[in-house]
Amino acid sequence: MKPLMINPPLLNSANPWCTTLEELQELYNCPFTGAVTTRTSLLNGFPHDPNIHQYTFFNPTTHNASPDNANASADQTGSLNTLGYSPILLGEYLKFIKTISDRTREARSFASSTSSPNLPSSPTIKPFIISVTGSIDEVLQCYRLITAHQQNVLMPLAMEINLSCPNIPNTPPLAYHTDRLAEYLIALKAEIATQLLSQPPSQQQELAAAQVLIGIKTPPYTHADQYHNLINALLASAVASPSTVSTPVSFITATNTLGSALLLSPRLEAPSSPTLTTTTSSSTSGAVLPREVLHSTLNSATGTGIGGMAGAPLHPLALGNVYTIKGELFRHTELEAIQIIGVGGVEDAEGFRRMRAVGAAAVGVGTALGRKGIRVFEEIAEALGKGRRGSEVWRA
Repeated sequence: MKPLMINPPLLNSANPWCTTLEELQELYNCPFTGAVTTRTSLLNGFPHDPNIHQYTFFNPTTHNASPDNANASADQTGSLNTLGYSPILLGEYLKFIKTISDRTREARSFASSTSSPNLPSSPTIKPFIISVTGSIDEVLQCYRLITAHQQNVLMPLAMEINLSCPNIPNTPPLAYHTDRLAEYLIALKAEIATQLLSQPPSQQQELAAAQVLIGIKTPPYTHADQYHNLINALLASAVASPSTVSTPVSFITATNTLGSALLLSPRLEAPSSPTLTTTTSSSTSGAVLPREVLHSTLNSATGTGIGGMAGAPLHPLALGNVYTIKGELFRHTELEAIQIIGVGGVEDAEGFRRMRAVGAAAVGVGTALGRKGIRVFEEIAEALGKGRRGSEVWRA
């Protein structure tokens, strides 16, 4: 199994700020990202409704919240969202990537034909991680589409399966369950084998080398049995037929947001009871005063405002997940080559160092990208003293 090459080992996670072609192009152009992840998409899109699918940044101590990055203060390092998935179809994301590939090809061709030192250097080729979700059959179709698209673009493609979103009503995250997760992985292993065997033996090795890598995005695990469920699903896929193919998973993105989180904000309401009155010294009549009532800060599909928490409050749990998953993978020779992309609360060089120290091959940024924009990657790189690129200076 070949590794996913991310150099520098810094990228965005799948989040609302990598939805459009413009956002993806900006992430790809950034010299401080080693890969780009798309927002999670489906074959037929997601029915996004801004009235119930929302996000906010908040202060983890006071819970003061801002609905957008323009108004977020420096201490609002947490985020809460009730979002689902991208309203943009997978097919559109493949077109976005083709557009970025064509632009990159043109820029590289121009750079190679020009030797002027005043012109920018040739653009770097970096992987695209395409985040998808759906039923087993839908995810298999996603993989076929992405595999077919690989020959149309310059950059290596990988597929991340998101089975860990906490915000979809009546659809608990499948990555908590051994059997359900194993069904996806075994089906994908069979698909990989089918693609390989469909080629003449002389071409199978070449096809395997160009294989679109598969990763899974896991939810935050909080006790040992959940980690065991993940490992057991991976092992089940490793031993499933055919034996010529190992587990289909090359990388694990850990973690997604932590569900069942709630923010409350005060609102003034007219009193519903005559007991909420006061009498001033200048008047004998009762003055009816509005009262302050706590309501959920966000709306949601369930009507509760409960959603997934990320950012700084998630960081210690994310570190624990990366550390524990890495340790569990090392216990099994069939799984020890699986890489981890550490995600959760990283917004500076110290967070990057911590993620790398617990075993992350690369580090993803989500909430801080929403708060700070693309400059967050440069800030991390400059604080590490890394300059622009280079494998040596990006070591943890």
